[in-house]
Amino acid sequence: MQRVPDGFSQRVIDVHADAGADWLSRLAETIAECERRWSLQVLPQFPLLSYNYVAPVTRADGTEAVLKLGVPHQEFTAEMEALRIYDGGGMVRLLEGDPAVGAMLLERLKPGALLSIVPDDEQATSIAVQVMKQIRKPPPSDNRFPTVSVWASGLARLRERFPGATGPIPALLLERAEALFSELIGSMSAPVLLHGDLHHGNILSAEREPWLAIDPKGVVGEAEYEVGAFVRNRLFPGPKPERLLARCVDQFADELGFDRERIVGWSLAQAVLSAWWSFEDSGQVWNEAITCAELLAAI
Repeated sequence: MQRVPDGFSQRVIDVHADAGADWLSRLAETIAECERRWSLQVLPQFPLLSYNYVAPVTRADGTEAVLKLGVPHQEFTAEMEALRIYDGGGMVRLLEGDPAVGAMLLERLKPGALLSIVPDDEQATSIAVQVMKQIRKPPPSDNRFPTVSVWASGLARLRERFPGATGPIPALLLERAEALFSELIGSMSAPVLLHGDLHHGNILSAEREPWLAIDPKGVVGEAEYEVGAFVRNRLFPGPKPERLLARCVDQFADELGFDRERIVGWSLAQAVLSAWWSFEDSGQVWNEAITCAELLAAI
């Protein structure tokens, strides 16, 4: 296997500590095991690795696929289970998987361009709307996915870490996010299984469908929650970004039939939570998330 980038290794260790270091030390062995088990030829890894090892592969019948390896943990297992439930509907298809090993064999999406290549934001938003409609499913009867309430409780860890203060998050934004989570969770409509991180980088062009989602987190909450990741992951350039952000929110409300205020509320609360998660993982605040939360507060 190729040498993995130092930045990738450090991120894995930052998040998973000793378990991450142990996983990295066995990565070549795990790749070889997957090659034998699923009759694969693993090709050079994709250039941009985040928290998982991802590489194209060729199967014994000559078809292409993608091998995704990660430290076995709850989030990786939830992703795999979500993919099983979606079964290719609006989503990349899971071909093989073993949560104990932390290994997934996935359909390869081609051409595989990110939604961010679409220059027209209204068109990109409409594409995201269609994907959101396709992947909306009721949660399984034996639901083992986390809920948005469990995710929101991550802000309690911030309060515990900085007693009497708000650490890296502006106090007014944190208080606003906490209030919004409480209000919105308390008034949610019927729960559905959500992707949980559906933004421009997790919607790819494909052949089976024009666009398909990848990397679902698997979380249960009302459908309006899904819009938040898309809104917070792209800041608009120019002198009046709040106007463009408001237009994007209005388009989601119109095309999905959602309440505009709930979209804004979920998006703002999630942006603050995302900034905190970034600090937990790396010790650095994701400043764009804070900026997005401030813009949403303004509209």
